Amino acid sequence: MQVEQNQSAQSRGPNPVDIHVGSRIRLRRQLLRMSQEKLGDELGVTFQQVQKYERGANRVGASRLYRLSRVLEVPVQFFFEGLSETAPDLGMADNDQTPIVYDFIQSSDGVSLAESFSRIKDAKVRRRVLELVRTLASEEEMAS
Repeated sequence: MQVEQNQSAQSRGPNPVDIHVGSRIRLRRQLLRMSQEKLGDELGVTFQQVQKYERGANRVGASRLYRLSRVLEVPVQFFFEGLSETAPDLGMADNDQTPIVYDFIQSSDGVSLAESFSRIKDAKVRRRVLELVRTLASEEEMAS
């Protein structure tokens, strides 16, 4: 019976909330241009453990999450932003775009683009950049 329970838990994979929290850890770490090794040193864990947190393979305990918030200079709530209030167990955003967001922030281009875009202060310029990206995406879609 115990073996069946363990196999069942393993086959389900990481909890979607743990995956979400891990992706937020990775996003913030990358925005700070901090290596996994440096973050691990700050937390007193190995960089491999940081990798597991970022993938959601290992759950982040409350005290470690608090320490992460201090090291990464964000409130604890940052790690949960984007989770639906009505379905926290699913780990999906209200607009159901979470998988796209995860893919985006898991790429170095996505992090770089988000970082650069956030530095643009003029709302009109930001809208122009968004329209440019939409236009390029539409043109690529039509060419396919």
